[in-house]
Amino acid sequence: MARDAAALAALFAEDADFVNVVGLWWEDRPAIGAAHHRGLTTFFAESRLALGRVKVRHLGETAVVHARLRLSGQTAPDGSVAEGRSTILVFVMAKQAKGWHCVAAQNTDIVPGAETHLAGGGRLSTARYD
Repeated sequence: MARDAAALAALFAEDADFVNVVGLWWEDRPAIGAAHHRGLTTFFAESRLALGRVKVRHLGETAVVHARLRLSGQTAPDGSVAEGRSTILVFVMAKQAKGWHCVAAQNTDIVPGAETHLAGGGRLSTARYD
């Protein structure tokens, strides 16, 4: 399986934005490529993504894509294999002369049983209001 961060970054517009699951914000193609290169050669080196539900909303020369993914095989800081987790990636796509490119992406972890986060003591915890 190819882990080609440059090829992944090439799917993005030169001035694209990418926000990851913890709010790190990369603001152009080189930054998106560098961040993914780091992840794909370290803590995501043995990981797998399984694509689930995909929803595409076409808006003329633009499209919004929601994709549910299941991540497995992530390496934890102690070297063990972390449990799997699910995310939803949202892409804003723009039709350009050379095809479709992503102009913005946001990755959000799905937290089972949670409705929102609460901040306290310098940390986030999950909460429900029902």
